[in-house]
Amino acid sequence: MQLKRVVVTGLGALTPIGNNIEEYWNALINGVSGAAPITHFDAAKFKTRFACELKGFKVNDFIDRKEARRMDKFTQYAVVASDEAILDADLDLDKINKLRVGVIWGAGIGGLETFQNEAMNFGAGDGTPRFNPFFIPKMIADIAPGHISIKNGFMGPNYTTVSACASSANAMIDALNYIRLGHCDIIVTGGSEAAVTQAGVGGFNAMKALSERNDDYKTASRPFDAERDGFVLGEGAGAIILEEYEHAKARGAKIYAEVIGGGMSSDAYHMTAPHPEGIGVIAVMKNCLENAGINPEEVDHINTHGTSTPLGDVAELKAISEVFGDHAKNININSTKSMTGHLLGAAGAIESIASILAMENGVIPPTINHANVDENINPELNLTLNKAQKRDIKVAMSNTFGFGGHNACVAFKKLVE
Repeated sequence: MQLKRVVVTGLGALTPIGNNIEEYWNALINGVSGAAPITHFDAAKFKTRFACELKGFKVNDFIDRKEARRMDKFTQYAVVASDEAILDADLDLDKINKLRVGVIWGAGIGGLETFQNEAMNFGAGDGTPRFNPFFIPKMIADIAPGHISIKNGFMGPNYTTVSACASSANAMIDALNYIRLGHCDIIVTGGSEAAVTQAGVGGFNAMKALSERNDDYKTASRPFDAERDGFVLGEGAGAIILEEYEHAKARGAKIYAEVIGGGMSSDAYHMTAPHPEGIGVIAVMKNCLENAGINPEEVDHINTHGTSTPLGDVAELKAISEVFGDHAKNININSTKSMTGHLLGAAGAIESIASILAMENGVIPPTINHANVDENINPELNLTLNKAQKRDIKVAMSNTFGFGGHNACVAFKKLVE
């Protein structure tokens, strides 16, 4: 069976450094930090009192007030980002076959704020169950693609992938395969997350995953730096329109890039810690290269998972050196989490968007906040430190890993007709 080719025809972003694609890209190439003191709740007693929240976002500028109240923030973010991507793709909703348009979304946690608030309200009461009738449909992780499909009438496959921080990368790989196999013409994919809540920050603090650099929060997300002390929690959404190549050509669509492959693996090692030798990460990148049908020497750019944790960053870079050998030093490696923080289930989507835009514009966004060399990291690797670098990118890869040992990697290629 001849697999269909799959291309990217639309992008949407709602991030801590920009509320649309243009703002997001400009902030990326200019090395803007999205970290700031938490405003969603009083964090005075928390070990970490900062995060990468959205800035200046007013949901009622995009969604009717009554409708917005029926959505958790993670769903609001999903709807807004997907609206931008659908508009960017110039989809004529009256002409496309909606039975062949799906929505495959990623969310690692889902409606955490909704769950937290309902539980806190019940706990503060006298034991009488008084729950919001929208509690369950606001909370469940699959509701975001449900809202996207209902709004637009998309009747193809519709579900959420949940694999912690690899969720939206897994969603993209599923979307890629549905189109490759001829089951769909178009899929809206990506991910969203809204975990900057008391439960989210408190929970990650308890497991010592978050940076506690409260006195220097703007530089707290510092992947590959010797003094990194954990990730910075972020929120937002990224949406990508994947489309069958001939379908896109027939309607005269703008094409950003071709999606040429995806890889998946498991560390099979620990609930939260990466394997110290990066065995699962080695496997996922090899799987992605094989699935894409390319050689390691063809890769120009890797957007790493690069969360700014002491163990994770070293393990990932060791794995890159193992997979790419001597070519590793020729690859522009970066971590855009240095700017956006870690968007958990949405990370794979917004970081893939960063790689797609880097390919389109010939510029690699920097890994900011790097000041101290880590002796455990190969000094020959080009980590694109502190300043964007110009580069003609023909092939880019994006790594995303999740608690539980879930690994996903997606490969993009500059379109060759």
